[in-house]
Amino acid sequence: MAFTTLNALDLGVFIPILFVALLGVLVACGYMSSYVLMGYCAMSAIAYSLYAWDKRAAQASRWRISERNLHLVALLGGWPGAIFAQQRLRHKSQKLSFRVIFYSTVLINVALLIAYGWRQFWAF
Repeated sequence: MAFTTLNALDLGVFIPILFVALLGVLVACGYMSSYVLMGYCAMSAIAYSLYAWDKRAAQASRWRISERNLHLVALLGGWPGAIFAQQRLRHKSQKLSFRVIFYSTVLINVALLIAYGWRQFWAF
């Protein structure tokens, strides 16, 4: 019996899908607004597009999207798409200083979502 291990690419796909699926369950159960789920999906699509644009720009030595803007999109809910893009496009996935700030924005975003959800849950 062969054991396989999850590599970074698998986690880069699994974590965003799991997060969006969890949001979908919360929406279906009435604990979260569907607008929250739509916002995360929209911001993730924007984040993925920005990473793809930046990757192409880097390869062509053209104007780049600032790391600050990439972090802002992640903070505003685009982090699932950003993680997916980092792994699929192999872009911005190695620079430690970028990753530290990026995952800080993820933690802040998730903490704000939990606070929002907690408030919504106790409003019932």
